[in-house]
Amino acid sequence: MKAAPEDQVVLLDLQRLDNDVTRLSHRITSLQKGDRLTELGATAASLRAELVAATGKAEDAERDLARLESDIATAQARIQRDTTMLQNVSNAKDAAGLQSEMESLDRRVGDLETAELEVMEQLDVHRGRVGDLEAQLAQVEADRAALVGERDAEIARVEADRESAVQSRAAVAAKVPADLLALYDRQRARYGFGASLLQGGVSTASGVTLTASDLQRIRQAAPDDVVLCPDSDAILVRTAESGL
Repeated sequence: MKAAPEDQVVLLDLQRLDNDVTRLSHRITSLQKGDRLTELGATAASLRAELVAATGKAEDAERDLARLESDIATAQARIQRDTTMLQNVSNAKDAAGLQSEMESLDRRVGDLETAELEVMEQLDVHRGRVGDLEAQLAQVEADRAALVGERDAEIARVEADRESAVQSRAAVAAKVPADLLALYDRQRARYGFGASLLQGGVSTASGVTLTASDLQRIRQAAPDDVVLCPDSDAILVRTAESGL
């Protein structure tokens, strides 16, 4: 294929813009994945699970406490009833029975109050744990919301840069002859690079110094010959920097 040297040089600008579009597209993809957001999401999910468990324990303790308070109230009511009955009973046997029951109820109340104190202590611990988890979860969600805002703003900025690069790429591509552009696009799609500058005997696409035989072959090519890089298969653009 033949192409004017000045048209071939334009391919370097095209390659640079394509590199920019690719880089910016990868940046957008990376931002959308949001590794830190994923980490915060996992942390929030774990905290929610812990919060559900801690809340369940607190609710169980509250139910236990309510039951104990009810049992204490019932026992105390019976003591009050027996005390009143004892004041009015005249039969010694009945009085002894009431006295025995009251003593048993007193012990029962003592045991219930001991259990009540233990449950109250447990409830304080569970409520404290719930409070701590709620605070941690609120902080994680606040951090995540802030990060989402920063991410969205950064994506918008990068998307604007990418759109600008796409438009610039279209403007540059319009300057390239159709057959040369088609070859560039084909090589880039296949090998990742469509054009490569030969600079000091080195192909910038591959970073490899061309062999003496390759350089000799390139020296023999006409200035308007389209030459492919033997290493990257990109169109090898020759300029005064090529070292030929």
